[in-house]
Amino acid sequence: MNTILNIVWLILAGIWLWIGYVLAGIVMCVLIVTIPWGIASFRIANYALWPFGRQVVSKRTSGAWSFIGNVIWVILVGWVLALTHLATGVLLCITIIGIPLGIANFKLIPVSLAPLGKEIVDA
Repeated sequence: MNTILNIVWLILAGIWLWIGYVLAGIVMCVLIVTIPWGIASFRIANYALWPFGRQVVSKRTSGAWSFIGNVIWVILVGWVLALTHLATGVLLCITIIGIPLGIANFKLIPVSLAPLGKEIVDA
């Protein structure tokens, strides 16, 4: 079932969200200082491309630096990605078939706002 949902997700929302995260990652990798945000963006792009069957968990080793990094991330690009997830989720929830995909989009909003200190694991 996860494979079917992932294929439908890829066609309807995943590729566009992946492009957004990859563009954010490229922008963040321009400066040496912002490379950790770029790496986090690429990690979340991989998750946004194929989300079903995986989940995001917090790392136990993340601390104050992850919090500070997430605040900077929200200011720079996190809010744009979160609004993208919100708009895509609302549009997907218009149809009955799209409701699970819309809910998955809403679940991606917290990680789009705070990607540092998170890791993606198989469910």
